[in-house]
Amino acid sequence: MTTSALTPAPVIPKPSRSRLRTWLLHGLGDRTGTSGSPVGQQQAETAHRHPWWQVMCLTGVDYFSTLGYQPGIAALAAGAVAPIATVVLVALTLLGALPVYRRVAAESPRGEGSIAMLERILPWWRGKLFVLTMLGFAATDFIITITLSAADATAHLLENPYVPTALHGQVLLVTFVLVGLLGAVFLRGFGEAIGIAVLLVGSYLILNAVVVTVAIAHVLQHPSVFTDWTRLLSIQHTSWFAVIGMALLVFPKLALGLSGFETGVAVMPQIQGEPGDTERHPVGRIHGAHRLLTTAALIMSVFLVLSSFATTLLIPPASFQDGGAASGRALAYLAHLYLGNAFGTVYDLSTIAILWFAGASAMAGLLNLVPRYLPRYGMAPRWAGAVRPLVLVFTGIGFFITWYFHADVNAQGGAYATGVLVLMTSATVAVTLSAHRLRQHRRMLFFGLVAAVFVYTTAANVVERPDGLRIGAAFILAILVVSFLSRAGRVFQLRGNGMSFDGAADSFLDGAAKCGTLRLVAHEPDARRAEDYRDKTRQVREDNDIPRWAPLIFVEVDVVDASDFETVHRVIGEERFGHRILTVRSSVVANTIAELSLAVRDRTGLVPHVYFSWTEGNPVTKFLQFLFVGAGEVAPVTREVLREAEPQPGRRPRVHVS
Repeated sequence: MTTSALTPAPVIPKPSRSRLRTWLLHGLGDRTGTSGSPVGQQQAETAHRHPWWQVMCLTGVDYFSTLGYQPGIAALAAGAVAPIATVVLVALTLLGALPVYRRVAAESPRGEGSIAMLERILPWWRGKLFVLTMLGFAATDFIITITLSAADATAHLLENPYVPTALHGQVLLVTFVLVGLLGAVFLRGFGEAIGIAVLLVGSYLILNAVVVTVAIAHVLQHPSVFTDWTRLLSIQHTSWFAVIGMALLVFPKLALGLSGFETGVAVMPQIQGEPGDTERHPVGRIHGAHRLLTTAALIMSVFLVLSSFATTLLIPPASFQDGGAASGRALAYLAHLYLGNAFGTVYDLSTIAILWFAGASAMAGLLNLVPRYLPRYGMAPRWAGAVRPLVLVFTGIGFFITWYFHADVNAQGGAYATGVLVLMTSATVAVTLSAHRLRQHRRMLFFGLVAAVFVYTTAANVVERPDGLRIGAAFILAILVVSFLSRAGRVFQLRGNGMSFDGAADSFLDGAAKCGTLRLVAHEPDARRAEDYRDKTRQVREDNDIPRWAPLIFVEVDVVDASDFETVHRVIGEERFGHRILTVRSSVVANTIAELSLAVRDRTGLVPHVYFSWTEGNPVTKFLQFLFVGAGEVAPVTREVLREAEPQPGRRPRVHVS
């Protein structure tokens, strides 16, 4: 049996564009959904894989940069209990989040993450709605990463003693400038980032190690600060059990320290594997991802505990408040205090650079994540396949979020934590269901326990700081509205990524073409008895005056998942009860028949005739069935799809309805 080459859908000539439109839509493919990620398009030819430790720096610009504001947020949220609560957070990181994401990396080695794992479990529209909801929270995570990092970079900049006095108090303006500069970088194009990330992360961790070491040494030299801290704990709480209990209650407020795992999995395709790796079994890449996740978690855990301990003991509580000298910059405060303004300025510059670059990492994540799903679902406008329009949209949203929160780092912490925690909770649920499916009962119980902890952490964070849920809900609503409006606007488009025919299908078409006219008969795939084909043949011939000698080829479309939008079509030729039949699996009937008829025309050089029967029922109901089930009133929809796909009436397949 031979397999014929892939037949592309016909391309409609494009109208002329203005220079601005051409510049904005640069890189937009003819078929948005098939183009993949815009960032992936830009980097496809130049992408190279790197050792895992270098890729760790790429995700580390987001993960490690939280040291710029995490200690201050912890002290503000938990007070004197912050170091104990941070230990609880670290325990959850190493004993809960790390095993979960090591499993996610093993099951999703191409960087699809837990969202794709759950998408495979949830079929049809349930899976699509779930993914859209998760995209809303992912957008919350990434957008707030951009705005919060820019706000904290502004705090480090304006608190530096060498900054001109004219900039003092211009927090909102400076943050707007940083967010705008980030957008400008991506409008020009985002090149290789790993080399820059290695430099930024390496220098930033070294500077933080110096600051934390000096701060801990100061505590050891002045034991009275430790005594004062323990005395404060004993005054506020009746016993150490009460302290631990309070730490368990407040640690969800410190959830920002858990960020980084999702991006750690997302960058897996960049990891250099082993010589024997294949795309189906990338064992070396998975091992590299495991080393990346483990090393990053260990480094961050050490810095989180030591920095929280040092800042809580050495910085007056009033300095953490809004407008205080340590607000959003606790370690920078210690750097200036104990190492002088010169070293403190170097630390500020390093922190500003990595915080700003963390926003770049988040923007790149958005540009990869959104096109990965929405075009495939038919739920994105055509311009969503280009980088620059998306950059403008995300930058505009960043401006609005910055204005809404007044560029306040602490105020944005709740929204950021909500996005991070929801994604991590979905990961724990995904691996729990995976262990259940594989009948790994002990692992299922363990991951189920971790999932319960993350559900509690997420719920506690939402109750304490509901802004995150509001922002997430706004993103979800916007994505749902835009997605369904976009899909409704694209219902009459061709949806296939090409169409291939097997040997039997080729033989049927070649035989029928010898008669001079190709006649295709649309037929319900659930009516496959001998009398069904016989009755359908008689009806079509009588209603359309087709002679008995003229061959008819039946076309049957099996709707597999109507919630999908674009699929690769494989046409199989079968013979039943003396009748020749072309079968194809797809997500929709009408669009597939239209694309099949165009492919047949291009293969044979003959314009085919397609025969339908009217269906009974309310037209509105039938159209809704077409939108959500892929069936409905097939004939008029097929005609409209053909009209949009083929502008020349003489080359358009003929539609007959009786």
